Amino acid sequence: MATTAVPKTKILGGSFLLEERQPSEVFTPEDFSDQQRMIGKTAEEFAVKEIVPLAEKIEQKDYSISRDLLKKAGDLGLSGVEIPEAYGGLEMDKVTAAIIADHIAKYAGFATTWGAHSGIGMLPIVYFGTEEQKKKYLPRLASGETVGAYALSEATSGSDALNCRARAVLSPDGKYYILNGEKMWITNAGFADLFTVFAKIDGEKFSAFLVEKDFPGFSHGAEEHKMGIRGSSTCPVILNDCKVPVENLLGEIGKGHVIAFNILNIGRFKLGAMCVGGARVSIENAIAYAKERKAFGKTIGEFGLVREKIANMAMLIYVGESVVYRTVGMMDNLLSEIDSASSDAAREQRKAIEEYAVECSILKVWGSEMIDYVVDETLQIYAGYGFVEEYPAERAYRDARINRIFEGTNEINRLIITGFLLKRAMSGQLPLMPAIKKLMDEVLSGPSPGGDIDGELAEERRLVAQAKKLALFVSGAATQKYMQKIQDQQEVMGAIADMTIEIYAMESALLRAQKMVEQKGEGAAALPLAMTRVYLTQAHEKIEAAAKKVIADVADGDMLRTQLAIVRRLSKHEPFNTIALRQQIAQRTIEAGKYILS
Repeated sequence: MATTAVPKTKILGGSFLLEERQPSEVFTPEDFSDQQRMIGKTAEEFAVKEIVPLAEKIEQKDYSISRDLLKKAGDLGLSGVEIPEAYGGLEMDKVTAAIIADHIAKYAGFATTWGAHSGIGMLPIVYFGTEEQKKKYLPRLASGETVGAYALSEATSGSDALNCRARAVLSPDGKYYILNGEKMWITNAGFADLFTVFAKIDGEKFSAFLVEKDFPGFSHGAEEHKMGIRGSSTCPVILNDCKVPVENLLGEIGKGHVIAFNILNIGRFKLGAMCVGGARVSIENAIAYAKERKAFGKTIGEFGLVREKIANMAMLIYVGESVVYRTVGMMDNLLSEIDSASSDAAREQRKAIEEYAVECSILKVWGSEMIDYVVDETLQIYAGYGFVEEYPAERAYRDARINRIFEGTNEINRLIITGFLLKRAMSGQLPLMPAIKKLMDEVLSGPSPGGDIDGELAEERRLVAQAKKLALFVSGAATQKYMQKIQDQQEVMGAIADMTIEIYAMESALLRAQKMVEQKGEGAAALPLAMTRVYLTQAHEKIEAAAKKVIADVADGDMLRTQLAIVRRLSKHEPFNTIALRQQIAQRTIEAGKYILS
């Protein structure tokens, strides 16, 4: 059940590199429906009133509290938002799912528990389960009576999941699969009831199974002693001749990779939303301390370098919201065209989500690195007190670090971004190669880049257009040198991914600001415009640096000098006064005591 109208333009995944979007084509937080705002408020109140007050007890691993909170979340409908109504869920859209993830992330320990349960714990059954599996498990998962978990990683195959050692063989009577192996770092393992477990049938066919904790041969090891997210359970899962009924095979034999890829993809956009929510909490703590702490006769919130940090935090939260809700809005657009009653609805829904694999990986990388910056600078504002456990900066700093590792490391996701774009280009799904050829012809003929852009926010739009040309130029130069072997050049692939990530973030921030200007006028959109201009400036610097890094690898001599000249030409722009813009952002943010856009 969709709860809002999203822009109806059908947009190909990854096409942001090639096409200019209009503000009306993107979904933003300003487009939330009344129902979505109400659900977001419900999630936030639940987090503030029910979760946060119990954080210290949860940190001591009292998982009876976690189970009780999962039941309360189920009663409120916060866990079953993506489960069809026929199986006890609310069957709402991805925007609503992201809003809940965003607002429940007030305390990372429980947010991790809830995310693993309501996302990767449930959704494999939603998208791949048989009718019998859905009827049996989904209602109890939605209510929180049953707690879900996802067991993919192993000690020797974390990111290389398809190389798992866990094995499954069919019993002689054909009634059970017998599973043997060990899974590592499994969230919720200490108290979950149902696990999606991946193993290779006959040592070859990578498949998924629904394994209940009471099945013979199933157990879990001791709790891991973690640096962060200590309020979440993390244990190894041990399969010792574990008997799994054949009807608990999930999906098709040998197609476990399809389940793993699609479910992690969904997890990535939710992680991006949670990072935004966590950053909002951190900036509030930073501002409160900066307004209270005095040094040299004034509060430290009056010092320029502290205000610069707070401005950067606020700006990053704005950009984070922009990329998250733009992406889930595109998903909902495709999903809204699918008849949920059709026999192949689940398959079509998976295809719609997979369409935005690049964007989901961007959200994961960008969001996890954004919150790392925010919690780091929050700790810096607290200074010595930030290193002490009784202050909130210390736990937030520790808790945030895992985000760059789970749901696929950021290194793996960078390779996914570039690799997926190149794969789609080679297959003809995305006209990337013709765009690169056209750009190469253009830059070699020497016209000034972006000279034809005028009208409202022309300079900002020109920066985004230049960034896209830089990325296409560098991608073209790299593919010319390495051809099919570019997949083996991870540093080059990573640098191209960095450019792609920044372009998507730049454009998302700008389109949202443009939309606000169109709807409310430039005066009312002054703060988002300031944030956009600061971000465009720093993102462009990163893109130029990445471009030079790649060009220095793929060219030398006269060719290197020629290509660096092109990079400089494509990077040329008049800088915004980012000191004044950050002062403007900091002043309003500190006054409000929180992230705010008006």
